[in-house]
Amino acid sequence: MPDYQKIYLYRMTHIENIPHVVQHGITHSSSPNANRAFVPIGDNSLIATRSGFVLKNKKLLGEYIPFYFGVRMPMLYVIQKGYNQVTATPVSDIVYCVTNVQNIMDNNLAFVFTDGHAVDSFSSQYEKDDLKNIDTLLDTKAIRAKYWTDENDLDLKRRKEAEFLVLGDIPATAVSGYLVYNEMAKQKLINFGVNEALIYIHPQSYF
Repeated sequence: MPDYQKIYLYRMTHIENIPHVVQHGITHSSSPNANRAFVPIGDNSLIATRSGFVLKNKKLLGEYIPFYFGVRMPMLYVIQKGYNQVTATPVSDIVYCVTNVQNIMDNNLAFVFTDGHAVDSFSSQYEKDDLKNIDTLLDTKAIRAKYWTDENDLDLKRRKEAEFLVLGDIPATAVSGYLVYNEMAKQKLINFGVNEALIYIHPQSYF
């Protein structure tokens, strides 16, 4: 049986959203507790596509809060560098909110997960009953790969972007840590009220 506490989940957000996370947790845009001053960093066209994408369980992908199983994802590269008409975000302003599968289960939150990018037709979707096989369903080597371009493996990028999708708000107590790029970002989080013991400076998680 997998150790669900060690299956970490990562969600990127702008550092200015952290005060809201500290107070309300990671909230969905449709939640009564939604962050009305939310600072977006993603690809708006992709967000729109995801909003209307129908999952195998007939729910919309946009109803879920997405997490990755790893860091240094292609979307981070886009956000950091400013590709695909996405405005570049300074690396010190990008924070990973970290939780794990056990935290999600302990809070009785509904979820599904995929073995690749959620909107890709080659990706499969899995339910809670499939968790016991997650170690074999996900390509952990691809998820942890530093890069995703391989002429001998054109499917690498899709598998690297496997997702864990949570339905509903995630309480602040379920956030087990924060990854930041440098000391400046760490100090800003401390000033926002984040417990210093939960903040990890990890530039290797960025480009």
